[in-house]
Amino acid sequence: MSDSNRAIVRGTIHSGPFELAYSIEGEGTPALVIGSAVYYPRVFSQDLNQSLKLIFVDHRGFARPTGEMAPTDYTLNVVLNDVDLVRRHLGLEKVIIIGHSGHGYMALEYAKRYPQHVSHVVMIATGPSHSAAHQMATEQYWQESVCPERKSQLARDLAMLPAEIEAAPDKRFIAFCVRMGARSWYDHSFDAAPLWDGVHVNMPVFDHLWGEVFRDIDVAQGLEHLDRPVFLALGRYDYLVAPYATWAPYRERFKDLTVRVFEKSGHTPQFEESALFDAELLQWLSTR
Repeated sequence: MSDSNRAIVRGTIHSGPFELAYSIEGEGTPALVIGSAVYYPRVFSQDLNQSLKLIFVDHRGFARPTGEMAPTDYTLNVVLNDVDLVRRHLGLEKVIIIGHSGHGYMALEYAKRYPQHVSHVVMIATGPSHSAAHQMATEQYWQESVCPERKSQLARDLAMLPAEIEAAPDKRFIAFCVRMGARSWYDHSFDAAPLWDGVHVNMPVFDHLWGEVFRDIDVAQGLEHLDRPVFLALGRYDYLVAPYATWAPYRERFKDLTVRVFEKSGHTPQFEESALFDAELLQWLSTR
């Protein structure tokens, strides 16, 4: 039971050299959230699980390894197969598939591969890719639209990053996420460290997926065959991924795309504007 006495079902599923943890809460239509079963329950509101059965699932970047990892153990294809393994293990015929940040690519690619098991796709704070061109657009957006206070906050935080990485290189992804707070949150002084407490990270998985796969990904590929509705939620103050306008060349490739920009959010609108996010998402779901 959680602090608010919500019934939570937890378990693990063995897949290759990993134990994939999952956490289930709420009632209603099943919504599978790809990512960390520890981190993501903390950033989705408790109210949302009154309308959806939220299933938070580790991917191999967050799962506890039970043996040695090889590069073939964390390709995108393997990760998508794991998502479907979880779906089958839990006896779910069809799900809303949800991915935040880089996990948005996983959600979209899962829907392309397994459309028969997906009713809706939800991508949150995801840019079109992590390519050099989209990273340049992110940097330009940061340089041209950010107040001096936010830039000063980032400089102070990044000054602490090298020592933290040297002290715990296996946790550099978490350290980076926390120290990039000024680029990540509407409230640029927000300390996200508690959200990451107890989260396990396998850095080779993130280095490969975030550093290579999502750098080179073409989200338009295969969209001509995807007829599931897609909800893209973006934060106006998100300086981690390419800004809203960079989605323009891809829009017409989607058969059913709804974009919602949250005005008082950064990289995590489901947390920063939780009531509005929930309302917008549920409204969209009810009309699709």
